Amino acid sequence: MKIILKSASIIAIALLVANTLKAQQKMSAADSLMNAMNAGQKTNDNVAIFKSTRLVLSQTTETIKQGNLNFQVIHRFGDIGGAGNGPQTDFGLDRVNDVYIGFEYGITDNLQADFGRTTVGQMLQLELKLALLHETHDDSSPLAITVMAQSGLRPYQSFPTFSSRLSWLGQVIFARKFSDFFDLQVSPSFVSNNTPYPNLPGDESNFFALNAAARIGLSRHSGFIIDYAHPFSTFRSNNANFSDPLGFGYEVETGGHVFTLNVTNAAAINEINYLSNTQQRYSKGQYRFGFTISRMFDTRPKHKDPAKQ
Repeated sequence: MKIILKSASIIAIALLVANTLKAQQKMSAADSLMNAMNAGQKTNDNVAIFKSTRLVLSQTTETIKQGNLNFQVIHRFGDIGGAGNGPQTDFGLDRVNDVYIGFEYGITDNLQADFGRTTVGQMLQLELKLALLHETHDDSSPLAITVMAQSGLRPYQSFPTFSSRLSWLGQVIFARKFSDFFDLQVSPSFVSNNTPYPNLPGDESNFFALNAAARIGLSRHSGFIIDYAHPFSTFRSNNANFSDPLGFGYEVETGGHVFTLNVTNAAAINEINYLSNTQQRYSKGQYRFGFTISRMFDTRPKHKDPAKQ
């Protein structure tokens, strides 16, 4: 009950702050990098809530437009403080906890496929992400809703069978742009590890989790991000080694890039990994610098203007 009240309180506070900002003018969808990369496509009344498909921990409701390819590099350094860290490891910059390299491709404007690999567990990630509903400027649709299905494979570790190497994530993402300066999203998730991760006595193979994230606009092309996740797991709640992932980030859009600098106690990048196994605490100096770089490429054929030939 305490866990549920804790998560509900966080969401309620965020919604209260958001409602105080609701009367401010909304940002035009044309300001988003997503739409800027698709200037030739027919415009509509949809709101571009976020500037990229990822925040610090969470993925957003945004999807890559048809024919576009988004290349991503996400990096987590070592612990800033704690035993054996600090100045002797250049506050974690000498070490690497996780690196993710992946590609997102727009099959349609509302459906994208993702493929990537993360260092933690040497996990190969395959994902489909579908935008079911878009927020509109006239509030005929007050929310954006996106569903995500993700599978993970750990091919280089020792497992008795192929199926025991697999993990799964199902997620529904709800988001709203309350103003030019405040975006909020909540993402309930279901995690399933065919082999419990970490594989410890009493660990559940399946559990629910909840992400909550907010973006506070600092300018037309930059913002501050708060990103939090809580696994609803008896094993993790009763084990003092585990903690809830929490991240803070600064996001800036520069031309065809979205660049995010962040600090988080989550060592892992992949959702299955950090929801299953975050054992680092801010109070022990176990937090780290990280960054995300997204670069969009338009792979659609270019049609030449006959008048210019």
